[in-house]
Amino acid sequence: MQPDDYAVSAEFYDVLQARQDEIRVHHLYGRDAGRARLGVLDIGAGTGRVTMMSLMESRVGVHAVEPARAMRAPLMTRLASLPTELRERVTVHPQTLEEAALHGVADVAICHNTIACLAPAARQALWPAVARALVPGGSLLLQLPPARLPDKDIMRVFPRQRVGRHEYGGHMLMSADGDRIRTRFDYWVRGSGNALREHIESFWMWPATLAELIGDLEKHGFAPLRRDDPALLAMTLSSGNNVLHSGRP
Repeated sequence: MQPDDYAVSAEFYDVLQARQDEIRVHHLYGRDAGRARLGVLDIGAGTGRVTMMSLMESRVGVHAVEPARAMRAPLMTRLASLPTELRERVTVHPQTLEEAALHGVADVAICHNTIACLAPAARQALWPAVARALVPGGSLLLQLPPARLPDKDIMRVFPRQRVGRHEYGGHMLMSADGDRIRTRFDYWVRGSGNALREHIESFWMWPATLAELIGDLEKHGFAPLRRDDPALLAMTLSSGNNVLHSGRP
């Protein structure tokens, strides 16, 4: 991931997608964040939906990991508007989790809307970094990527939103391309019925099955936890895991 990734989407995400995503974040992770006793780790924080939820639901420190500069800008603006007592509980790490090298800072780790966008090699590098950042007995909650390539193109249209005199809209198109999924976002802004701006930004996604993810995480001391939501994988770090104590993967 490069520092300027998401330069286009960062402008449109909060307007077109964030409200629906905020509801989903509370549904998927709110209970676990509220039970955190040491800290919450937000892996791929984006513009801050999980970070903000974790601050509101818990009383512990929150670590927001976000390497993309374009996404960090609205995250930092959002945090700057918080009361001091909330703002002092969150630390923003402007690099990958592997580069941040966090050790034993959280008992709950959340990875929302992120794993699908990591290439297989990047995922393999992430798992030991998560194990180091969690304390033994801690939980990892991650939103599952697509299990397979789509059989046909899939389009999702975003509900139009009005900001002042301008109307914002767009759609996302997912299509198979080799062993990856190309995800293209088309955004537009209109005023008085006329097109003012149009932007396109594309990303790659890599599918992985539930069994593959569980198998990879088990190699790093994780074991599955029962969850009813099919979009979520929950794992716990074995209390016998010695990654944190040895300082080695």
